[in-house]
Amino acid sequence: MKVKVISRSTDEFTRERSQDLQRVFRNFDPSLRPQEKAVEYVRALNAAKLDKIFARPFIGAMDGHRDSIKCMAKNPNYLKAIFSGSDDGDIRLWDLASRRTLCQFPGHQGAVQGLTVSTDGSILVSCGSDCTVRLWNVPDANLADSDNLSDNSAKPVAVYVWKNAFRAVDHQWDGDLFATAGAQVDIWNHNRSQPVNTFDWGADTTISVRFNPGEPNILATSANDRSITLYDLRMSSPARKVIMRTKTNSIAWNPMEPMNFTAANEDCNCYSYDARKLEEAKCVHKDHVSAVMDIDFSPTGREFVTGSYDRTVRIFQYNGGHSREIYHTKRMQRVFCVKYSCDASYVISGSDDTNLRLWKAKASEQLGVVLPRERKKHEYLEAVKNRYKHLPEVKRIVRHRHLPRPVYKAANLRRTMIEAERRKEQRRKAHSAPGSIVTEPVRKRRIIKEVE
Repeated sequence: MKVKVISRSTDEFTRERSQDLQRVFRNFDPSLRPQEKAVEYVRALNAAKLDKIFARPFIGAMDGHRDSIKCMAKNPNYLKAIFSGSDDGDIRLWDLASRRTLCQFPGHQGAVQGLTVSTDGSILVSCGSDCTVRLWNVPDANLADSDNLSDNSAKPVAVYVWKNAFRAVDHQWDGDLFATAGAQVDIWNHNRSQPVNTFDWGADTTISVRFNPGEPNILATSANDRSITLYDLRMSSPARKVIMRTKTNSIAWNPMEPMNFTAANEDCNCYSYDARKLEEAKCVHKDHVSAVMDIDFSPTGREFVTGSYDRTVRIFQYNGGHSREIYHTKRMQRVFCVKYSCDASYVISGSDDTNLRLWKAKASEQLGVVLPRERKKHEYLEAVKNRYKHLPEVKRIVRHRHLPRPVYKAANLRRTMIEAERRKEQRRKAHSAPGSIVTEPVRKRRIIKEVE
């Protein structure tokens, strides 16, 4: 006779100390849980709703400038610091943790158009419409801990006067060179008062410049003639150029895939390109309803943030056609500059209303210390949401955003215009000879030509 006995060891459920969590035995056999998918779906639905309830992205505003903020720069060696420059020539160093000014850099007689920090985090480079480039020593990181911040103003280490006003500046990711954009692209060295190299292609003003994070000798610029140009410092002439239908205001390289860059355009869209294949965009990122003024990639390379003339900040996936998040406040005006923090947890925006604003990169993320059990719970809910994101109810809740009325109306109007244009093109094609009208894909439509 066979006797079945249920037996288990006391070690499996006995706690070693009274403070330990009670051990729970779980059998993960799927045949014992016929309702598992339904339970997971409800959890995904609840997780999506809880995300909406706890979404509090705005952390605080940093007030101090007296004119609109045009540019920002991160210090690669100090996580909490950010530099900002405004139209009245004022440059400030901010501590993001305490949201106060640590140091001021007076000297520019006109608008500060560009800021960048050297690779080692010791030199700040600024340029402006007063035709000067100024180099400053970056204050010690311990300055944030001192209480007396009333007289912390720095003097420039060097001032280089040039023939034309400057529009942007960027430093090599690895090296001593920095580039300025203006009437032409100038390459400077820290120790030289004259540019070591000058590039010129076309007569129009260059408005933005960005060095490649992977290859220190390659940089990309955009100009008023609607062009995006790639330069190689090892060559005497520009490498490649693509001309679009509208102007590109800013460029950002993907730090994890340095052959790809994204361009913020006047036509409300952002275009991701592969630098080796400029005849078509890899992806078109839509959603803004006015010109995109600035763009910055997350250090992870998976997302980027954009600031627009429509008074909103949006966060996009690097390969997503639509934004996953939109940030706005009643007081925030036109956004001219945006930056991701060096740990990818926060977003900083600078706008026309003289304020810098600090936002969470994930709107419902919990600030402060998160216990291991909480972190595991959050990761599980995120995975469940990701598994059921294609189902209509979860998708609707995750995608829904409350928009300011002007943005909502402008988006509806823009959608109507695009739809009307598409219908017109379809009718023209239907009433023409077969093959006489070729429909261009959206990724190629905004590009006029590529020049080599």
